Amino acid sequence: MKAHMTNAAYGVLDYAAYPFGMLVVAPIVLRHLGVAEYGMWTVATAAVSTGGIVASGFGDANIQHVAALRGSGDRHAVGSAVRCMIGINMALGTVLALAGLLAAPAAARHVAGADGALARECLVSLRIASVLMLVRALESVTISTQRAFERYGAAVRISIGVRLLTLVSAALLALAGHGTAAIMEATAIFWVVGTAAQFVRLRQFLGVVSFWPEFDRKTARALFGTGTYSWLQTVAGVVFGQVDRLLLGVSLGAVAVASYALCVQMAQPIFGLAASGLHFLFPYLSGRVGSIAPAELRLTLRRAFLCNVLLVGGGTAALLGFGNAMLQAWAGPAVAQTAAPIFSLIVIGSALQGLGVTGTYALMAMRHFRTVAWVGIGGGVAMLLAMWRLMPVDGVHGLALARLGYGLFSLLLYVPLLRGLAVGAATREATVGHGSLEEVPQR
Repeated sequence: MKAHMTNAAYGVLDYAAYPFGMLVVAPIVLRHLGVAEYGMWTVATAAVSTGGIVASGFGDANIQHVAALRGSGDRHAVGSAVRCMIGINMALGTVLALAGLLAAPAAARHVAGADGALARECLVSLRIASVLMLVRALESVTISTQRAFERYGAAVRISIGVRLLTLVSAALLALAGHGTAAIMEATAIFWVVGTAAQFVRLRQFLGVVSFWPEFDRKTARALFGTGTYSWLQTVAGVVFGQVDRLLLGVSLGAVAVASYALCVQMAQPIFGLAASGLHFLFPYLSGRVGSIAPAELRLTLRRAFLCNVLLVGGGTAALLGFGNAMLQAWAGPAVAQTAAPIFSLIVIGSALQGLGVTGTYALMAMRHFRTVAWVGIGGGVAMLLAMWRLMPVDGVHGLALARLGYGLFSLLLYVPLLRGLAVGAATREATVGHGSLEEVPQR
């Protein structure tokens, strides 16, 4: 239990450290570099984050596969899986990095406008961001592998250290009068050094001599079998997470986007903290789901869901009780007044999505990545259709209702999970009744 609590704490810390750091550093950068340069920095960091997430979309498949292998004690098979995962992420990261480099000139002109000096600064920043997509993709292999062994501490400490150093360097460079390109150069140095440190730590832990990429056919088939759906789910999450604001901006303008985006930003930690705090459940179940008794599995999931409810319930109660006051302090009374009618709907929608965390991790541990992906994609498509129909009639309120429906849709994951648990229990009881426990099918 102590190890699980430690992993949960590291998961939450990994999720929260960078956003809280940004709250401190962003005003410094904005004040000393100005709105235009701050905007470029935001675009460049968003590009790194989005590209890194897409390029590392096979990470959950790696966690499940390595966690399932670890019980066998076959370090060679684990090393082969890691090298195969490095090859996959290197290929994805390279494609995204090249795409970013090709798109950088046009993007820089669009972001910087007619200011030639600003455009050159933006071009350098976006090129650095493109290369960092590949670095982030490689780093994710080391983090997901260590998490598969339920060892969160070392990887999270290095990751948080790198992120905080990038933020401190951004503040110091802004204070010294340097621009966005210098900030991105410092960011790149810290990320490369941090990724190298992650690989050194992983080599010490696994005892692997080489991390040179390889494509073992059996391992690649296993990773692609589940990883394709994991990647689709990741890409869909990135798209569905942004498209509502694009639709709103085109239809109702910047003021409506600002109030809506602030509500979403404040509500997201309900889901994010639940997902990061309970992430240890995924590798824990992945390594044991084929060997533990159905009754023990159900007990574990009940306890996890209770923790899930407590995490989500606490965050939801806090936001519903103090959210409006926080909005006024954060964005001013005008924006808070605009956001008030939709705030509670968005908070409840995020809470419903957060309640699906236990079901998501349990199904992925059972290798039901396809089910998780289709429920996520189906919910996203349903949300977009609802937005398309509701926004012309109800405006921002229609978008909030659509997000509420998306949260409800995510709870459908518990239908196949409960069915699978019931079937597994019935199969085990029938087999035991015939006196041949050894022949129970392993999932």
